[in-house]
Amino acid sequence: MNLLITRHDKIGDFVVTLPLFKAIKEQYPNTKLTALVGKINFDFAKKIPFIDDVILFDKENLDTTLKQIKEKRFDASISCFIDTTLGKLLFKSAIKIRVAPATKIAQIFFNKRIKQRRSKVEKTEWQYNLDLAKLLFPNIKLDFTKPLLSFDVKKENRVVFHPGFGGSSDGNLSLDDYISLAKKVSQTSKKAVFTFGPDDAMSKDYICSKVDFEVEIFDSKMTLFEFTKYIASSYIFISTSTGPMHLAGATNTKTISFFGDSLFASSKRWATISEEKNQNNFMLSSDYSKEEYKKIENCLMELLNE
Repeated sequence: MNLLITRHDKIGDFVVTLPLFKAIKEQYPNTKLTALVGKINFDFAKKIPFIDDVILFDKENLDTTLKQIKEKRFDASISCFIDTTLGKLLFKSAIKIRVAPATKIAQIFFNKRIKQRRSKVEKTEWQYNLDLAKLLFPNIKLDFTKPLLSFDVKKENRVVFHPGFGGSSDGNLSLDDYISLAKKVSQTSKKAVFTFGPDDAMSKDYICSKVDFEVEIFDSKMTLFEFTKYIASSYIFISTSTGPMHLAGATNTKTISFFGDSLFASSKRWATISEEKNQNNFMLSSDYSKEEYKKIENCLMELLNE
């Protein structure tokens, strides 16, 4: 089968589709898997060993994207997230079997649909994505080898803090509390590192102005794939629910992660793709208490002392 799998939005949203790719490739190795992704994930997707080909979802030039899809002559597509723009694009591409969740008005452009009711949050987002495979592969086992992404790297003595907000994150520590945690790390044999995304300049400036202890400020100029490898070689990754958190989970790195305290934003929906023993998930309201912060600090110290 020549199969197109689409997820054309943010980093974390794409990462939670990777179990779908990997499960199909491991159980049906003759299936050619092509990913349709947005610009931010294009080069990253090209590096993933269980993805055979990548097409750019170019929202500035959808005619080119449509032409490339048509040239590949796909037997089927699976779309993990849909909108009318994507729906029209795949309909025009004349792919005979177009799988998608039965959600939004865009579902009219797809001819194999499954009611998932993701708003009920009965499983994680990556598990919902994996379920879509059943419409094409009825006998597929919803399983794959972990870690999702493997790197031949040695674990370093660094604890990485990534305080930036992500698309689904409604809960996060204050920058002052991130600094307090980093100070605790600096008093051990581990090294505290802060990483920042391109939109995190204000957070970076604030943290740089406040730290009065030894800490590394890591301004990543590397590719997303290289950054994932960097995360994989870290001892713990601490962040809100955002793309880099999902990259950490994909490499089975230990995480301390912060989520909103609503069901929609919680870890029940957005937990990482890693072994549960490596996940330390905290649901936080915007006015979380000192006691809640103390639980997070205690969790960190326990991990540092393992």
